[in-house]
Amino acid sequence: MDHKHQIYKRRRVALLKHMRANTQGGIALVPTASEVVRSRDSTFPFRHDSYFYYLTGFPEPDAVLAMVADADGDRHILFCREKNLEREIWDGFRYGPEAACEVFGFDAAHPLGEMDAVLADLAADRPALYTPLGQSAAWDRKVADLLNEVRNRVRTGVAAPEHIVDVRQALDAMRLVKDEHERSLMRRAADISSRAHLRAMAATRPGWFEYQVEAELVHEFLHHGAQAVAYPSIVAGGPNACVLHYRDNNRQLQDGELLLIDAGCEYQGYASDITRTFPVNGRFGGPQKAVYELVLAAQAACIDAVQPGAEFHDYHKVAERVLAQGFIDLGLVPGTLDEVLESGSYKQFYMHRAGHWLGMDVHDAGRYQAQGASIRLVPGMVLTVEPGVYIRRAENVPEAFWDIGVRIEDDLLVTDTGSENLTQATPRTIADVEAACRRD
Repeated sequence: MDHKHQIYKRRRVALLKHMRANTQGGIALVPTASEVVRSRDSTFPFRHDSYFYYLTGFPEPDAVLAMVADADGDRHILFCREKNLEREIWDGFRYGPEAACEVFGFDAAHPLGEMDAVLADLAADRPALYTPLGQSAAWDRKVADLLNEVRNRVRTGVAAPEHIVDVRQALDAMRLVKDEHERSLMRRAADISSRAHLRAMAATRPGWFEYQVEAELVHEFLHHGAQAVAYPSIVAGGPNACVLHYRDNNRQLQDGELLLIDAGCEYQGYASDITRTFPVNGRFGGPQKAVYELVLAAQAACIDAVQPGAEFHDYHKVAERVLAQGFIDLGLVPGTLDEVLESGSYKQFYMHRAGHWLGMDVHDAGRYQAQGASIRLVPGMVLTVEPGVYIRRAENVPEAFWDIGVRIEDDLLVTDTGSENLTQATPRTIADVEAACRRD
């Protein structure tokens, strides 16, 4: 077992320790995803379950991790597809139980077909069963069948687990703070995505279609070894930039309008998430420049607010105050700052939160508040900072501001003294963005 797989084992050991501390032990069962049919005999690209992969690093579909916290010693057991040389001709390499056990550092591995019989023995007389509850109807049925099988053996003197615990609660807390291995992967994902945004800025021209810009992003992702997009790319020109989750990417870009790109790659299971907004013709116009400077100021204030010990929600409150005052200054909303914040009139132009956790999932695991109080930031957390302004056509909006949508988003790692901007290499100031868009 190499160093990389030692990392996964340490995570499993941490989960087993949690189980012993909270329920005097038990058994944990964590499944990965299955391949999903796209049409007829064609499948979607496979993507593992994040919780399973976090604990195993095992890349194949249709596998289950079983972990037993036992007084006689912990056990790490994998159930996976059997080795099948004929299927490998068609579908590619698969480890099989024997190789998976050796390479990934499990105590034992079994064919998936043997799982039901083996699990019934493993689950007997365990105080608790930890598993993802409600994740899928098929898995819930599998868990119910397992519990009923153990209960059916009551006459042999065994008992089924009394406590059923959603394992994701413990894993969410673990995943919230990234270890050094995770940080290195996220830095790489951020670097690739930064390169993609730079490529898009340099390539975009009036008359291009949004999907042509998207193709530039995908080229850069794949060229540098990213396995997939972390989420469907948003390439939104003109009025489309005011649609938060725009997906069509099929409009022709016009001279004089802005293009908002929200796109990031996934690298070895870890996401990046960057948004940049730039002029299609390479130069910001007057109202565009004013709105962009406002969003940039809001983001800078948010970044300053990301500090160890600060509440997660603090930087969102900062974004609201900076943007609301900016809307007053631009003549978009009337009233004092306190009046605008209290009435919520600013939400006509800024209606979303200022960021979210980032990691294996683009909206990553982890609570934002507990017992009514905001989670406090600690070193190792990774989050996005993404204030925005979206000015749709409306009677109460000066025409010069119509269809201006601006969002600036970066990925921050909380450090001992503040934060590290993982996506700092992506142009952000007006001067740097216009330089990246230069049409020389």
